Amino acid sequence: MTTKTTDETFTVDCPICKKAVIWSPQSPYRPFCSKRCQLIDLGEWAAEEKAIPCENADFAMDPENNEDWAKH
Repeated sequence: MTTKTTDETFTVDCPICKKAVIWSPQSPYRPFCSKRCQLIDLGEWAAEEKAIPCENADFAMDPENNEDWAKH
């Protein structure tokens, strides 16, 4: 959740632990609260626990069955 605080400063919830994070240069890991939460998130992406939804992702898995693969 994003909330507005004084002086045009925003607070967001850390995506991992849900702690409030002030959105400013003083929060170097934003939107995460810490390096630890940042690395947990990176690990989830690396382990393919997270992914961006895509309807046409299968072509990349088997280039031999996709004629367009050779053109790129």
